[in-house]
Amino acid sequence: MARVFMFYSRLRAEEKMIIEAAKAREIPLESIVVSDLAWPNDICQRKDVALCRCIGHRQNLALALTLEAKGVITINHSDVMNICSDKIATSSKLSIAGIPQPDYAVAFSLEGTLKCVEKMGYPVVLKPPVGSWGRLLAKVNDKDALEAVVEHKLHLGSQHSAIYIQKYVDKNGFDIRATIIGDCPVSAIRRCSNHWITNTARGGEAQNYPLTDDLKKLLVDVQRAIGGKLLAVDVFETYNGYLVNEVNGQPEFRSSHERITGVDVAGKIVEMAWTLAQKSDENDF
Repeated sequence: MARVFMFYSRLRAEEKMIIEAAKAREIPLESIVVSDLAWPNDICQRKDVALCRCIGHRQNLALALTLEAKGVITINHSDVMNICSDKIATSSKLSIAGIPQPDYAVAFSLEGTLKCVEKMGYPVVLKPPVGSWGRLLAKVNDKDALEAVVEHKLHLGSQHSAIYIQKYVDKNGFDIRATIIGDCPVSAIRRCSNHWITNTARGGEAQNYPLTDDLKKLLVDVQRAIGGKLLAVDVFETYNGYLVNEVNGQPEFRSSHERITGVDVAGKIVEMAWTLAQKSDENDF
């Protein structure tokens, strides 16, 4: 019989919520800290399902690849992890699918960045292609600031050698963080802040946000473009409609707690993983 595992590097609020949700539903879930094991090992077998919950992308990717080599179903698959961990890859996938997003460009030098921004217009936001929690973002309002920020980035190593540029969007003090489980949008919150960075990791306040039909359609399109069974999508609400800002393939969801959204996100994650395990047993997956 296929089993459900959760591998993690640190027991955060989300992992505790998943464990409690499994207990409440009497769903067998084995939770294992990755630092206690050598990889590969014989804990998981072909057709088992594994929630990959390491904090760092490199660890999480290595975990997924190792498990997938044994025929384990990972949430999310390593291909999805790679797309979501790289903003350039994410934006490219969204572009191919015709999904609305802020204007963006990629440059490989200071001169190239200046040309991109001259065409795009100030202000712009420079983001590291790989990063999370709203770190190392820079809102740039003029050429002098742009030259200074790019000069710093180009000396930070190969990870910053491709400059990801996004047109700044005035989001009226909030953005939307929506959660997709399986192929279904399940909840959304507003992340409100007086600062232009509204991530809850940077102090943004979480409030419930209704899943309108237009928002649901957009999120379904995103899931089809990116793939994956567990996604968090950051969305801007503008006068001309929604714009997809980023897609997270290993989301934290404590800000989408049931007391805010009315949705038991952890419970839905556990139920989705258990359903996949049952389908795997039946050779339907």
